[in-house]
Order: sequence, then C-alpha cells, then structure tokens
Amino acid sequence: MHRFMRAFGASAVLTLLAPANALACACGCGIFDTGVTSITPQDSASGLSAFVRFSPLDQDRNHEGGHTANADDNADKRIQTEFYTVGLNYVIAQKWQILAELPVIHRNFTTTGADAQGNPVIEKVPMTGLGDALISVTYAGFAADQSTGIGLGIKLPTGRYTGPVDRYGDLPYDRDTVPGTGSTDLQVSAYHVGKISPALRWFAHAQFRFAVATRDAYRPGDEVDGAAGLTYDLQAGKTTLSPVMQVIGAIRAHDSGDNSDPLNSGYQRMLLAPGLRVQITQRLSVYGDVEFPVAQYVNAARSPAIEGTAGQLVAPVMFKMQVNYGI
Repeated sequence: MHRFMRAFGASAVLTLLAPANALACACGCGIFDTGVTSITPQDSASGLSAFVRFSPLDQDRNHEGGHTANADDNADKRIQTEFYTVGLNYVIAQKWQILAELPVIHRNFTTTGADAQGNPVIEKVPMTGLGDALISVTYAGFAADQSTGIGLGIKLPTGRYTGPVDRYGDLPYDRDTVPGTGSTDLQVSAYHVGKISPALRWFAHAQFRFAVATRDAYRPGDEVDGAAGLTYDLQAGKTTLSPVMQVIGAIRAHDSGDNSDPLNSGYQRMLLAPGLRVQITQRLSVYGDVEFPVAQYVNAARSPAIEGTAGQLVAPVMFKMQVNYGI
C-alpha cells in the first residue's frame, strides 16, 4: 500500500480525450489518457519506468445529439481502430515527473466513396501510421506525500494528418479520422489523491488541451477531460490487486477551419469505467478497464441535406490495457 501511495504521489498527468488528443479520431480517443493510469507511474529505483498501452475501439453506431440515429444519415459507416502507445516516465526527487509517449494507430475506415463513374460505393480503407507525440512535466512537491500535482504538456504534430488514396484515386479520410491533428497543442493538468483508509483511496484528475499552432486549415476543438474514482488494495501473497472504479467525463468543442466539419464535431460524454490494477512485482504492474458510456451528446448537422452527412460514429464500449515496468 505504501508503495502504491508513493506511485500515486510521484505522479504526472498524461493527455487528452479525443477527437483531439495525442490521438485524433472521430470520437474522442484521449479518454485513454485520462484517469488512474495517468497518475500512477511504476516504482523504479532509478526513477525511470516504461509503459505499453493497447486500446481497441469499434465505432459503428451513428449518433446525433443525445440519441442513436439512422445510419443512412452519416456517410461514414464504421471506424475500427487499434491504438498501440509506448511511453516513458522519469521521476526526479519525488517532486518532478517527465513523461513522453508516442502512439501507433492501425485503422480500418468504412465510408461512402465514389467509383470511377462517380457512383456512390461503400469502401473499407485501411491505414497505419504514427499518432501525435506528447511530452509533459508534472510538479508534485506541494505535499510531503506528493498527493497533489499540476502539469504542463505539449502535443507535437508527429502524426500523419493526410489520409491514403483509395483505389479510385480519392482521399476518403477526413481530417478528424486521420492519426494526427497536424496541430501543436498545449495541455494543462492537475490531480489529487486522498486517503480514506489504509487500503482505500480516492483520486481526481483533470486536463485541458487547446491548439496553439495549426496546419492545413484545420483546428481541433478545445477539450476538457476529467476523472474521479476509488481504488482499494487487496493483498494476495506478494501480489497486490487493486480494483478501481472511475467516472470519466469529457467536453470537446467544435472543430474549425476550412478542412473541418464543425457541424458534426464536438461532444459531451460521461463514462463509467471499472478496472483492475495488478502489482505483480515491485517493478511490474498491469492495468485494464472497460469504459461504458452512461451519457453522451454529440454535435450533428440538423439534416443530412445540409452537407450530405449528419452525426458522429460512437462506440458502445471501450477497452484499455496497460503494462508498466520500472527500469
């Protein structure tokens, strides 16, 4: 438990939710960088730890406003994505933490295209590429147990922000469905961990991200992500099992620019995320959770007639698995 509190206290806060985040996608993938995994670096005598995160996402339901809508309203039909993220944490004197992470994204995008004769066709177009890298610094020296911290980060435009050409010579990917936003973003974050009993703790984490430099007439919407939850430690021999219950929320503003779709971008969302953290050895831990939307509202054009499409694709459930190792 003491080790877990030190890990909580030495923490930093990673990134955002996204259609905007270190990952750009049509339905807010920055959620994977919000919550308990963002404030629990792995124990390490050197201060250096590494992590690998895998997050699959299947967006196959068209949503307009606060309800499921007709799939025919949306020219996009399905977005199947696998996010592979690698990162490093470096804790300095239990007061400062430096974090760096880089995602690799594999995506199958099913959308409405046009064949050589101009007839509409439903096509699946795969793409694999780098996402946007994140570097952040967190200060946790406000309290002796490092239970409170604030952070500042920068998201770099390392991700691919142009889509592949399909077999008809067209570019089916929109700017909000490619791996990178093409923008440089700043991120401000904060966290706090409180003790209820020796085994039971609560935590809160929030972050705000906004673009400060953009490219090719596209600016991702500003985004606020937050999480609050409880974690409880159970000893099983030398292994510590820590069930986690989180509530995660996000607010994303409309995208802007000539290459954006402001009518069909931006959302508000709340998710319930039960999870489990397993401390296998002092250096090695594994975390996984399942995230269920309990309330969500997405911006959508009033009618497909306005620009030929209306709504956003959402996923009924999201998954995350992360392995941490102290070097």
